[in-house]
Amino acid sequence: MSKPLVSILIPFKNTESFISECITSIINQTYTYWEAIFVDDHSDDLSYTIVEKFSEKEPRIQLYTNEKEGIISALQTAFKNCKGAYITRMDSDDIMTTNRLNVMVNSLLVHGKKHLAVGQVKYFRTDGISDGYARYEHWINKLTEKGNNYSEIYKECVIPSPCWMLHRDDFVACEGFEPNRYPEDYDLTFRFYRAKYKCIPCDKVLLHWRDYSTRTSRTHEHYAINYFLDIKVHYYLELDYKPERPLVIWGAGNKGKTVAKLLIKNDIPFHWICDNEKKIGKEIYGQKLLNFKHLEQLNQPQSIVTVANEDEQNDIRHYFKKQNMKPMDDYFFFC
Repeated sequence: MSKPLVSILIPFKNTESFISECITSIINQTYTYWEAIFVDDHSDDLSYTIVEKFSEKEPRIQLYTNEKEGIISALQTAFKNCKGAYITRMDSDDIMTTNRLNVMVNSLLVHGKKHLAVGQVKYFRTDGISDGYARYEHWINKLTEKGNNYSEIYKECVIPSPCWMLHRDDFVACEGFEPNRYPEDYDLTFRFYRAKYKCIPCDKVLLHWRDYSTRTSRTHEHYAINYFLDIKVHYYLELDYKPERPLVIWGAGNKGKTVAKLLIKNDIPFHWICDNEKKIGKEIYGQKLLNFKHLEQLNQPQSIVTVANEDEQNDIRHYFKKQNMKPMDDYFFFC
């Protein structure tokens, strides 16, 4: 039985300091039936030249120039030129563990279509990672270990963009890289969720995820918080919102205000509660802020929680538990 070809799609721009390590980690894979499709998004450093030299020696490496501009266009160009039965993505500044492709392919061969292979990640940085990234790493790996990634999808992107794999037919069925919506990795994760692809549990670190100050996700406007909230509200209204039930926003900070504006823009009625005595009774965007006790007047509400404080989040979870409310049905944490 022939082994399936894996297409690794790698957009890149100005990563000359890291791209050689990325390519070497691909060449060193124990699973050898792969093609790496590199697409240069108009770099002005030596990145293109570095990939070109590797491609001259390694026929499995293909090099293209982005037909337009931006990471989504680069990914579209990569997919258009790939032939694999399985599709995966890689970032040009990260490093695969040597067994990454082998683990993911074997998982998909066992579980079949409508499944998504994911892997645990390990952040690294020359001067050490921050507490925030350490918490994110712990959180996402805990979800991945059980395959429960979608259970907290409205909090943050629950599938790391450089560490997934699925069957080509499933990728096409959920529109692949077609939508021009940023952040593109978070949007794709929601489309995996919409398609009900099951995440295959994984207890192995398969990707070393590099952090540095000029990384795109840190610097580009497409990865600002308002873009994330746009996507959260968009898919919540499409997939989980029940208009026959009253909707409640918890919290009136910046995230709460942004969510409120998006709901108003979409003509979605809601109740708005907070615990700030200075805000209760006042109006923001024509919406009156209410006390927590207002919840007692509502019949089977759905709640969007935008409260960022972890202690307060725990109190809110305790309240939901006492009310026999269920996550991803009765309440959704947006932060």
